[in-house]
Amino acid sequence: MQARGGDTTGDTARDGAPRTWLVLGEKAGDNAQVLAIAGALGWPCETRRIAMHERWRFGKPPVRASLAHVDLARSDALAPPWPDLVVTIGRRLSSVALWIQEQSRGAAKLVIVGRPRRLAHRFDLIVASAQYRVRDEPNVLRLGLPLMRVDRAAVDAAARVFADRFAALPRPLTAVLVGGPTKPVRFDAAVARELVARAAATSDGGTLYFTTSRRTPAEVADAIAATLPAGAQLFRWAPDAPDNPYLALLGLADRFVVTSDSVTMLVEVARLGRPLAVCVLPARRRWWRRIASRRDLEAVPALLFERGLAAPLGEPFRAPGGDVPDELALVAARIRALFGAASDPPAGS
Repeated sequence: MQARGGDTTGDTARDGAPRTWLVLGEKAGDNAQVLAIAGALGWPCETRRIAMHERWRFGKPPVRASLAHVDLARSDALAPPWPDLVVTIGRRLSSVALWIQEQSRGAAKLVIVGRPRRLAHRFDLIVASAQYRVRDEPNVLRLGLPLMRVDRAAVDAAARVFADRFAALPRPLTAVLVGGPTKPVRFDAAVARELVARAAATSDGGTLYFTTSRRTPAEVADAIAATLPAGAQLFRWAPDAPDNPYLALLGLADRFVVTSDSVTMLVEVARLGRPLAVCVLPARRRWWRRIASRRDLEAVPALLFERGLAAPLGEPFRAPGGDVPDELALVAARIRALFGAASDPPAGS
């Protein structure tokens, strides 16, 4: 493979630590979970960033030990010396991890975040948060919430940039973080209009600040723009937009409304400890049975409700009633144990 080399965060052979590759893709939220695990491990890791052929950026390739779906020209090189450990996430990258394992003649241990679509027995550790339906097996570690976390330094920096701009807005400032449709859930213009109406009913005379995301269709953004209440703000996402207020809103908003499709945004806001309302999107019934055997689409919102960390949109905002468990130490301990390193998780994990 002739592709550009991956970034190296250190000599992975140093002090006997396993040579570790973080196999990352094109989804920032997924990558953040892998990078969080790397930080908890406490040893140097190397990144290998993988780009997909256009057909497979949103399509679902078959899961096998293969690079057929990978755009090698835009990906980091995968070449010897092969790693002792691969940490990755998601269906597309699971095939890459399996391919690396084959090149290492089975020596590379594999850790995956999420539910492997196939060949689960080939993974040494499966880290599955609440939304994944996974059978109890020795190689499965069940978690509550996913491992996303907030980059506090980036949030603070953005807040300083936007502070004067937001200062004149009537309070409370309610950030409405808008995701997009997935195969299991519907998010069209009609749902967008309902979201605006329900959010407006909670405004309490303050400011609603809507911001769309990469997955938000134009028809949804158009419907929001057409039905904005007086005084509300709308930022329409665009690639590399210099004035994207998302991080600043995380730092400066008084409370949040988040659509249920975006686990990343839900968990990031929950970890901030701010009042959070979840707009649960309607299911596409023809997909429900197909998805239900693999994923519980309502599990993360339900867990947030159960722990007092969020409320359904339409109920009064309330101060979060509990702490967000941090299970990174538990994940790191299980990975170290793959290499015979004794490491007990802290009490209460």
